[in-house]
Amino acid sequence: MFDVQAIRRQFPALQESFDGGPAVFFDNPGGTQVPQQVIDAMVDYLTRRNANTHGAFITSRRTDEVIDRARAAAADLLGAEQDEVIFGPNMTTLTFQLSHALAHEFGPEDEIVVTRLDHDANIMPWVRLAEDRGATVRWADVDVETCTLDMDGLQALITPRTKLVAIGYASNATGTINDVQTVIQWARAAGAYTFVDAVQYAPHGLIDVKALDCDFLACSAYKFFGPHVGILYGKREHLERLPAYRVRPAGDLPPGKWETGTQNHEGLAGVAAAIDYLADLGARYGNVAPDAGRREKLRAAWSVIGPYERMLMERLLDGLSLVSGVRIYGITSRFEWDRRLATVAIRKEGRTPQELAAALAAENIFVWDGNFYALALSERLGVEPSGGLLRIGLVHYNTLDEIDRCLRALERA
Repeated sequence: MFDVQAIRRQFPALQESFDGGPAVFFDNPGGTQVPQQVIDAMVDYLTRRNANTHGAFITSRRTDEVIDRARAAAADLLGAEQDEVIFGPNMTTLTFQLSHALAHEFGPEDEIVVTRLDHDANIMPWVRLAEDRGATVRWADVDVETCTLDMDGLQALITPRTKLVAIGYASNATGTINDVQTVIQWARAAGAYTFVDAVQYAPHGLIDVKALDCDFLACSAYKFFGPHVGILYGKREHLERLPAYRVRPAGDLPPGKWETGTQNHEGLAGVAAAIDYLADLGARYGNVAPDAGRREKLRAAWSVIGPYERMLMERLLDGLSLVSGVRIYGITSRFEWDRRLATVAIRKEGRTPQELAAALAAENIFVWDGNFYALALSERLGVEPSGGLLRIGLVHYNTLDEIDRCLRALERA
């Protein structure tokens, strides 16, 4: 049985009092809370291992071990090889870094496809690349009623001139899960690179870069219960061949050639601990052998997290449909709920998103308002001039009681 109360006890922030009462963390799409084992791992690094890399002394050797463990854990999370995993400050920085490395392959005859459903971090690096190299950007549109991609229109945009297709695994604003597998196949047939932004999907489902056959994929640990560290996957053939902007001692082989400067070592200790936390959930609640590897435990974790989050999402969507004046942006049909995450965007008649967020914050319910850097979507929906959207994001440590508390507060607002 999935014991959410036992899980919640592992998160110190969920036990904290804010202005005299407990908080409801529905700001998860912007960053999740972390379990105690992540905090312990980071404190342990700073206490017992704090040094730079590749030295002859013990704390340096311990740091090397921390980095190796983090890379092995991230490879298991993504289904990648360890030398295909690059660490950096965040997904945005890593994506700009990659766009610089790819730029020399683009010219005026080339085209890049981006979507209006994406976070700007998977749009502007490619727009800037196109501007620098004289390439053309093609925009895939969305259905404004369901906030889903116009797949026919997207397919038509991919031609022999297409050099790269950038797509999000899931929308950070509306929770839409995109059919990235199909888009990758279309791009592959045209000879184009594919870049997948998996930041929003990573806390909710198993990623398998080999099965997807994407060229590049990025995510961020602070979205899946870890610290602020970005992770980039790239096919080995690309990482070895592409020129990286680096200092000379970094070497010519990945991952070192891509990781400029000293990494966030305590953060990497936390990354490994966050992935182990998820694997522990699979070992405890999933149907997996005790001696199974971490990848199989992660697969088992999502097999139990998924149904629990689906239950939370149903409660939230059903409840929101009964709140007077509320409009849900995104998929609302029960028959299509497998195409969305428990990230829900709304507006309420008579209140701006900022006013709603402030009203909820006054009751210790934490949600986001605005465009969440999904600027193209906010503009396409026509809500950007009036404050964007209110976003409620659920993860597996949230509860039905918290959802009911939020619904009552929205009704009162």
